[in-house]
Amino acid sequence: MTQRKPRLLFVEDDAGLRRQLRWSFSDYEVFDAADRETALDIVRTKRPAVTVLDLGLPPDTQGASEGLATLEEIRIEEPGVKVIIMSGNEDRANALKAIGLGAYDFCQKPMDVEVLKLIIGRALNLHTLEEELRQANQAGDNTPLRGVVTCAPEMLQICRMVEKVAPTDVTVLLLGESGTGKEVLARALHDLSPRRERPFIAINCGAIPENLLESELFGHEKGSFTGAIKQSLGKVELANEGTLFLDEIGDVPLPLQVKLLRFLQERVIERIGGRQQIPVDVRIICATNQNIPEMIKEGRYRGDLLYRLNEFVIEIPPLRARSGDALVLAHYFLNSFAAQYHSAVRGFTSEARAAVAQHNWPGNVREMQSRLKRAVLMAESDLVTAAGLDLTPGEPEAEGASGTATLREVRQHAERTAVEQALAQVDGNVLQAAKLLGVSRPTLYGLIRNYKIKV
Repeated sequence: MTQRKPRLLFVEDDAGLRRQLRWSFSDYEVFDAADRETALDIVRTKRPAVTVLDLGLPPDTQGASEGLATLEEIRIEEPGVKVIIMSGNEDRANALKAIGLGAYDFCQKPMDVEVLKLIIGRALNLHTLEEELRQANQAGDNTPLRGVVTCAPEMLQICRMVEKVAPTDVTVLLLGESGTGKEVLARALHDLSPRRERPFIAINCGAIPENLLESELFGHEKGSFTGAIKQSLGKVELANEGTLFLDEIGDVPLPLQVKLLRFLQERVIERIGGRQQIPVDVRIICATNQNIPEMIKEGRYRGDLLYRLNEFVIEIPPLRARSGDALVLAHYFLNSFAAQYHSAVRGFTSEARAAVAQHNWPGNVREMQSRLKRAVLMAESDLVTAAGLDLTPGEPEAEGASGTATLREVRQHAERTAVEQALAQVDGNVLQAAKLLGVSRPTLYGLIRNYKIKV
């Protein structure tokens, strides 16, 4: 059975141009409309992935009011459709306004069919990616690495590492800044292991006072200290036959490091106040955002403990170093929170997309999650704005001399993002990425060189 062609709608009042477009885009299932009413009917019934819209529609063929009204209604009827605006040189202000209303991109008249094919291919690629993320979210995120949402080659490589080491009992040390997803990967290691049906016990070593941490880890006997009114099992014992996740392992005080090392070597514990040695079968996963080798030099951490903990090290890159992941995660969290809070929010303004891509994300994924939750709750339309994210739109590198992003700069930013996402989807295979984008391989190599994209 042949795969269905992607659906494409052209909204243009010139019948001759519509015929030319139909002929030029035979690889798509093409629909066309000459006015707003016909266009909206096709959007409702056929749900095209991409719509190319001329702003000069009847009865205002010399202006843009009818085209802009059509754009707004398309966004309401089908928020996921990618709308590309066709405009002339004199329509620059209206084209910018259309992008502010949620249009994906623009193509200047008189149009170059090859340029339009590139823009449409890019828009289709993003539409497909968003649909996959939306379906994954609705299906409950049953991917092998539950909770991991990424298109970045850096993170995809880490996912493969997790899949390989998960079935073993090797002790894993996860390194990364706060908010990069260390606990998510720890849970994935457990879920993909033979211990998946047994307990996953997590303890944050930096969140528990030093005088209570030993009891939390190893437990205590009744009467062993003031307030010990009954026997209590520690986290290590509770994780027996399962996985113990020691978060912020760099915060364990020196005296307790000795006892932790003994447990890791012999796999037996003694509760505080007890004399019985209790064997424990547990898989250890640790995480920290601290520089432990530097702590060892300063005498604040035991080197022999580190050697027990770092049998297999996974370094998680910060969000700012993950190619294309900021926009992918932003869409994922937007869809998730919109469903959770029954919100009508369905996408981002172009300024918001640019702000997400350009922000440094010092708080990483945790910051992204917090900003998106607030933006969805406070949104006053179906599009999240840069102000709603509390981000500044139009960073200096994406602005023209007037302080407003020019159409060329907006297009270059979208082009770079599309190339990065296509390469990420196919694990850096340039030939496959060129097919996804609808361009030749030499053209894609030229884009990679122009934007200095690391493959």
